[in-house]
Amino acid sequence: MNLARKNIIIAAVCSSILYAGCKAPALMQLPQAKTAPSSFANNKDSNNNSATVQWKQFFADKYLSNLIDTALKNNQELEITLQEIEIAHNEISSRQGAILPRVETGAGIGVEKVGRYTSQGAGDASTDIKPGKAVPDWLPDYRLGLFANWEVDVWKKLRNSKKAAVSRYLATVEGKNFLVTNLVAEIANSYYELLALDNQLDIVKQTIHLQQNALDIVRIQKQAAAANELAVKKFEAEVLSSQGLEFDIRQKITAKENALNYLLGRYPQTVARDTTGILNLKPSTIATGIPSQLLKNRPDIKQAELELQAAKLDVTVARTAFYPSFNISAGLGFQGFSPAYLVKFPESLISSLVGDVAGPLINKAAIKADYNNANARQVQAIYNYEKTILNAYIEVSTELSNLKNQEQLFALKSKQVSTLSATIDIANDLFKSARANYLEVLLTQRDALEAKLQLIETRLNQLNSVTNIYRALGGGWN
Repeated sequence: MNLARKNIIIAAVCSSILYAGCKAPALMQLPQAKTAPSSFANNKDSNNNSATVQWKQFFADKYLSNLIDTALKNNQELEITLQEIEIAHNEISSRQGAILPRVETGAGIGVEKVGRYTSQGAGDASTDIKPGKAVPDWLPDYRLGLFANWEVDVWKKLRNSKKAAVSRYLATVEGKNFLVTNLVAEIANSYYELLALDNQLDIVKQTIHLQQNALDIVRIQKQAAAANELAVKKFEAEVLSSQGLEFDIRQKITAKENALNYLLGRYPQTVARDTTGILNLKPSTIATGIPSQLLKNRPDIKQAELELQAAKLDVTVARTAFYPSFNISAGLGFQGFSPAYLVKFPESLISSLVGDVAGPLINKAAIKADYNNANARQVQAIYNYEKTILNAYIEVSTELSNLKNQEQLFALKSKQVSTLSATIDIANDLFKSARANYLEVLLTQRDALEAKLQLIETRLNQLNSVTNIYRALGGGWN
């Protein structure tokens, strides 16, 4: 076979490999993500956005600020997330290393025996390694050199893989920011719940004092035959019920303090807090801006967007598996059957340079499966991005409505408490003059206690709603 014919055959084989390798499937049609509305329902458009306010300015309570600051330093879940960021950052370095040539240095030692009745064995039998001394049956082998291998990134597979790693690293950073946002909001809500429990405990104590006074009065009336044993027992039962409520609230305070300490990464201890009362706290004014600002302010939306970018790059990388790959390998070193010969130059010098191209030809099922999986994950990322935007918009819209209704409810509850507080004195005066029975006094005290507790609950809901809107807008992480 002449040289020209050999070249034609080699060229034909290479062409068939390249053709088969370059025949990649077409890109699939992707769904279009839905866009958010231009404004929040029942809310005026404004470029002012509370999400841009740092949490230290948004939460003016110094005790709350100290708690948040402690949590950002000690929270274990946050520390775990920081290690995930470190892992993602190291993945970038790993992908960068795959782009560059891989150079290794190596040394080896071995021993070999070949059959005498082989081409190599027959040649060794007639070869002298020293004058008058043949090659021994067991022949040592010493090697020392540099070896390099490089995949030529013709189709940008390795570079796109690195870009995907960068996007995922940035996504983990946004994931950490989203965790910080939720952590700040959770601490604030727990802190306000603790203040509400303090106020409820004070009100229950005051109610117990009033009920005890009423019990003393009815006991005196019984001695004067103006009341019976049933009235005394009813008042005693009411006092006992309120005392039981007091211990229930005390347990809730302990549980809430421990929950806060857990978020702060510390063992149970008393949580320092404001003692002026939750009813004296005024909810902060909140500015929602426009829905499109969520794309910039919400860390979870930015995280989903970066995950989508990485998924698109993964599809590109998976598609290049259908193309041929180009590799260059080289070696340079010394080899000999005795350490003394390793320094013989140029006799012991060895070198190699190889370039190869390889592409998939038959049985591409695994490559197609990887490519289809990459496409499926890209579609998942699109829907996840859309779902995250939808969830953010609904969270803001729901809390805006909640805040508005809680404001109106607080005004009504305030009037109710004022009215019922006045009726307690009236009922007591009438009871002393025997113009009202004990049931009217009991019901009045019970209604007043319930209304006061509900008023505190309503104020708590107001404060939590403001905090939740701040979190939903993307505030708290900056």
